[in-house]
Amino acid sequence: MPRVRRCRYKDCHAMVELPDHYCQQHYSCEADYLANRQKWARSRSRSYQHRYNTVTRNRNSNKSEQYNFYRSKQWVNLRQLVLNRDYYLCQYCKVINKITSAKTVDHIVPIEYYTDLRADTGNLATICSKCHRLKTDWERWYYGTGKDNQLKQVPKITNISEIVLEMNRLAKTSLK
Repeated sequence: MPRVRRCRYKDCHAMVELPDHYCQQHYSCEADYLANRQKWARSRSRSYQHRYNTVTRNRNSNKSEQYNFYRSKQWVNLRQLVLNRDYYLCQYCKVINKITSAKTVDHIVPIEYYTDLRADTGNLATICSKCHRLKTDWERWYYGTGKDNQLKQVPKITNISEIVLEMNRLAKTSLK
């Protein structure tokens, strides 16, 4: 007797022989399903991650240097110091009187823009994922950081309150 399983199509209870995933009625979904499975498996394989880290992420010597810094013992110690200092609370949310827990430590002035401040605890702040996403978008717009962007010659902003105002202003204008 052949091995069988239930069709993966929603609310379809037909049985299909292995290695298929869909019955004859829904077989058109099989190719998409297999493609998604391959994409998922590829994104989690060691060789894919290795290629991402060595080719895509480290696209030039600056990026390679940044990546190595974030893997150093110095960064691990700095990160823990800042998390303890900020009591694991987002400093950007705190400016707008909102208490949010956070585990990410971010450079106030990005190290891609100003490398000398990378190990300065005064340039580090705890940030939640929502604020980090907004701040990254703002940094791309203001400093010109990120992939395929050109760094702009603008004054560095070190005050978190000013950055929050600018982030919110940019978020509002991009929604329109």
